[in-house]
Amino acid sequence: MARRTKAEPLPEDFEEHILDTDIRDEMQSSFLEYAYSVIYSRALPDARDGLKPVQRRILYTMNDMNLRPDRGHVKSARVVGEVMGRLHPHGDGAIYDALVRTAQSWSLRLPYIDGHGNFGSPDDPPAAMRYTECRMAPAALAMTESIDEDTVDFKPNYDSREYEPTVLPSAIPSLVVNGTTGIAVGMATNMAPHNLVEVVQALRHLIQHPNTDIDGLMRFIPGPDLPTGGKIVGLDGIRDAYESGRGVFKMRATARVETIGRRKGIVVTELPYGVGTEKVVERIKVLVQSKKLQGIADIKDLTDRENGLRLVIEVKNGFVPEALLEQLYKLTPLEDSFGINNVALVDGQPRTMGLKEMLEVFLHHRYDVVRRRSQFRRNKKAARLHLVEGLLLALLDIDEVIQVIRTSDNSAAAKERLMSVFELSEIQAEYILEMQLRRLTKFSRLELEKEQEELRKEIEDLDAILADEALLKKQVSTELADVAKTFGTPRRTVLLESAGTTAVAAAAAPLEVADDPCFALLSSTGLLARTSNADEIGTGGGRANHDVVVSAVRTTARADIGVLTSAGRLLRLAVLDLPAIPPSANEPNLQGGLPLSEVLELAAGERALALTTLTTEGPGLALGTRQGVVKRVNPEVIGKDEWEVIGLKEGDEVVGAVELRTGQEELCFVTSDAQLLHYPADSVRPQGRSGGGMAGVRVADRERVVWFGVLDLNSPGGVVLVTSSGSSTALPGTEPGSVKVTDFWEYPAKGRATGGVRCHRFLKGEDTLVFAWAGPAPARASAASGAPVDLPEANGRRDGSGVPSSQALAAAAGPLAVTLGVSG
Repeated sequence: MARRTKAEPLPEDFEEHILDTDIRDEMQSSFLEYAYSVIYSRALPDARDGLKPVQRRILYTMNDMNLRPDRGHVKSARVVGEVMGRLHPHGDGAIYDALVRTAQSWSLRLPYIDGHGNFGSPDDPPAAMRYTECRMAPAALAMTESIDEDTVDFKPNYDSREYEPTVLPSAIPSLVVNGTTGIAVGMATNMAPHNLVEVVQALRHLIQHPNTDIDGLMRFIPGPDLPTGGKIVGLDGIRDAYESGRGVFKMRATARVETIGRRKGIVVTELPYGVGTEKVVERIKVLVQSKKLQGIADIKDLTDRENGLRLVIEVKNGFVPEALLEQLYKLTPLEDSFGINNVALVDGQPRTMGLKEMLEVFLHHRYDVVRRRSQFRRNKKAARLHLVEGLLLALLDIDEVIQVIRTSDNSAAAKERLMSVFELSEIQAEYILEMQLRRLTKFSRLELEKEQEELRKEIEDLDAILADEALLKKQVSTELADVAKTFGTPRRTVLLESAGTTAVAAAAAPLEVADDPCFALLSSTGLLARTSNADEIGTGGGRANHDVVVSAVRTTARADIGVLTSAGRLLRLAVLDLPAIPPSANEPNLQGGLPLSEVLELAAGERALALTTLTTEGPGLALGTRQGVVKRVNPEVIGKDEWEVIGLKEGDEVVGAVELRTGQEELCFVTSDAQLLHYPADSVRPQGRSGGGMAGVRVADRERVVWFGVLDLNSPGGVVLVTSSGSSTALPGTEPGSVKVTDFWEYPAKGRATGGVRCHRFLKGEDTLVFAWAGPAPARASAASGAPVDLPEANGRRDGSGVPSSQALAAAAGPLAVTLGVSG
């Protein structure tokens, strides 16, 4: 029909159809449609895979493009164009922004995209998509793994020409691990990132104990683990968020005072999550210019790729750096707040969730994925078994099969005769007709019989998983452990119960602090503190709310102590620089302590082992190394701030160092092949600090010393040994292992440099001792996060095996009063 022009009159039979609509109804309807679109299709993540639609579409498209980690990078513009053309018609800018964030290590705790080129910084935007390249990161494979095995549902894309997944299989609990942020219409979400290893431990505990409460989960997940590190001050807001889905906590930068030339300076090495150096520098400049902040001589941003973040704030002479740092925390973004608002889509509806609910939603998703995957694989293997059985039937009388085929008029007749003569199904007969002649060999028959047995065994295993809910949960738990082992990394963020009492007052007016007796304490997570009154120390254990006191020395408030490190160094430390915590008649709380990295600078891989006095009297120090060397060090007068106390061989390190009290104690070694050796300390000849020690224990090839320490066998409560076994191939901290507690009198003494006696028997799948400690009973233990770990009772068998532990052990200690040698 020809198109009518404006000049032509309307036909006589034309009827107008005008519908009057109230403008308020139209606006309300349009706004609701827009709001629904933003909530469900853009801003909020799905609680199952933790991804927004655009992130899910990016990963799915890259998986379809086969942009795996072992392939080369491609232009980001190519990926963005493919996503926009196929699945996400919302503009290339929004897609590229999501792609960039998914690749930034300071935005996500576990990035899913491996970016090549300028992907920006916390302060600067990325380069244009035509300049950058990308591919899938290894973690992205775990998100899309088995997506082609009917594990998730698919839906039509925006133009119904192809299909896209409604959710990814997601072997990683991305919602909790990476967190997310988004602003919808009338609601918003802001979730904090967490440590993958801790989350997996909580998930596996929840599988075995579905009724676990928040306190039980926080033993594994004590708080967020931010990609940029730093410190979290105050855990009350975190607990509120874990219970109700809403809460607020404070983030602090990690900073320490250093000598820079002739001045003191504040060096910032970690910033709060979402804060960049330029934002901090700009704020400090404004405060200095407005006279609201005094004492700053200069500020330099020395951040680079080799050394990481390093913001140096030089302090004018006459100003106290610690007091200035407190002002910076109050007035600048060096301290910032994070408001948790856990809103995500559950069954298509936005819901505010606590920690347990988020973990449960993910677990139910993984149960469904594993169940559907097992069913898919079972059906596929059953179909193959059906064909193999048909081939074996044909091979039993292959001559008659060939005769039937040769005497048939056509393929259809041959198929019908095969089905009739050999009682084959249509699929089997069709497969035999298409079979190549080279398969008609004796070797092929043996292969088919072997394949038949393997298929039956695999089908039996899959049927067991589908029929038994307990086996299904065990499979999910095992896969989660593999994910943690593959992608897990140590915790970056330090959790502090409160800001505590810092060293500001002591540094500002050191003469006003009396030289009173006190104790200096070191925790398993590297927190330092001092008690305000040594006489009030109690008889409780050496465990705080989230920590274990691993070393303590009697000193005075204005004295110096030493820190012994794994590199064989002794570093001088002023007790006055340590925050004072109130004494406790039960368990001192070190959450108000100061991280060791803020007062001492350790080399990469160097660890603080113990505290010691700098006395020039007494029997000196005892040290044990990884390769089985023992050394007693004579006390010496040294005026330097650091010095070596042992000459280490290449590849060796100190695993234990203790200050002797009487020289009559027992020295004890425990090796990774579960051998324990102890002998009197007076059997080791003291040496000067330049000496290399002597043979302490015989260590087998490829084995190492796990623990070295000094024991007082006359301890009033007795002495116990705590050991934990595991697999040498497991990522440290991912496998709980088997734990055993034994009375130490079970182990006889032997001479120095011998092999010792067996102290732990390995279970199936275990081949190494991953942790050991001996000391006064009762023993207390904690995990790497600082959370307490319950220990079993002493079983009395020196070479017995352990019992499964809830978490991997990282530290242990005895009663603090016994350790310090005071009466309670």
